[in-house]
Amino acid sequence: MASSAWKGFITFGLISIPVKLYPAARSSRVGLHQLHAVCKTRLRQPLFCPTCNRIVERSEVVKGYEYEDGKYVVIEPDEIKRITPESARAMEILAFVKESEIDPLFFDSSYFLVPEDQGKKAYKLLLKTMEDKDRVAIAKLTMHQREYTVFLRPYDQGIALHTMYFANEIREAPGYGKTDNVKLTPQEIKLAEQLVDNLSEEFQLKKYHDEFETRLRALIEAKQKGREVTAAPHPARAPVIDMMTALKKSLERTAGTRKAPLHSTREASAHEKRTRRKVG
Repeated sequence: MASSAWKGFITFGLISIPVKLYPAARSSRVGLHQLHAVCKTRLRQPLFCPTCNRIVERSEVVKGYEYEDGKYVVIEPDEIKRITPESARAMEILAFVKESEIDPLFFDSSYFLVPEDQGKKAYKLLLKTMEDKDRVAIAKLTMHQREYTVFLRPYDQGIALHTMYFANEIREAPGYGKTDNVKLTPQEIKLAEQLVDNLSEEFQLKKYHDEFETRLRALIEAKQKGREVTAAPHPARAPVIDMMTALKKSLERTAGTRKAPLHSTREASAHEKRTRRKVG
């Protein structure tokens, strides 16, 4: 059984909801280790103290902050406990906002909030209220020796939690967003919109996978069995010189991709959700 990352309460006004927090997603990748090329032994990085000239045990390790070159303030575990805020035990909801106002760029890690038995009714009340009002809750949460601002939002009949990047953590890229001096023709825009229409469909999570991961696993299996490895095809791509020609060829390739009007599918999905809510 998966272990919870945090356990505490959601406070919603004077209502307290006991919950557990579980990671909602985790990267799944083939782990490649560093080996010694001579003997194929896995290399390790021991905790070595250059002053004492020896390997140290985990029990000898403390944490410290370097305030000058080579000078540290040592922080003891009990000192960390004394300064830990209330949000380590309780997530107080500070505000409710529209989800459309939150850019996905600010979403960091994702978790599932699971209620304890005694908190299921209050949990369901909070969930239904957020669904009906189309709102996302903002709260504070302290875990892993850091306080996060988090988003709580309805997801798949439960409440998902996302930690948030702070404004100072969003980086800048040179030249990003500076395309004002680029001119587009109405025909280019029209063809591009037709191409988007041809490639539009309802999002299907299971349709997407990591092709490199699949090929890496196949490579490992082939080498274990002593087989030759087939190289992945890499079709040559010519540089785009004529935008209009490239758009027209793209439209020819994608013609017939879209089998039904996308708005009809979305409307049917929205109607189905409304019907389920009324029945529930």
